[in-house]
Amino acid sequence: MVPTPTPEEIVAHRPSARVVLLDESGRLLLFSARDHKDDSMRWFTAGGGLESGESYEQAALRELREETGLVDVDLGPQIWQGRPWRTVREGVTYEVTQRYFLARVPAFEVDTSAFQEVEKAAITGYRWWSVEELEKTSDLLRPAGLPALLKALLTDGPPSEPVLVDG
Repeated sequence: MVPTPTPEEIVAHRPSARVVLLDESGRLLLFSARDHKDDSMRWFTAGGGLESGESYEQAALRELREETGLVDVDLGPQIWQGRPWRTVREGVTYEVTQRYFLARVPAFEVDTSAFQEVEKAAITGYRWWSVEELEKTSDLLRPAGLPALLKALLTDGPPSEPVLVDG
């Protein structure tokens, strides 16, 4: 008889698209979630998993519409590529791969009314961050090294090839 695999042995692939959304002042929009294990706060870009048949670019634009209310966004190039990482949700281990795309927009009032139930349950807030504010926070930022990544992006522009990032 074949033993039943544990959740850690069952791996589902979860490709995700994320958007580095910058306003005209170079501020970055991030969303927050509280880690209930240690009560820490983490901040991350807009985005999420691809739906069946979607490209990364299509998913990025859909996620922007759902999470911010923005439509007709001119999506820029892929700037970062996330190293694969794993997470367990409802007993299933997912291997997450992320592509980060750049988008620049005028400052606007975020509309979260199209959040899905999972987002309503997990996301605790959002805010626009300057590089200086990111450098000063003790909260967890994703991807890792976000202040330096953003500073390089604002100084040098999009890289010619996506930069490999953690988280």
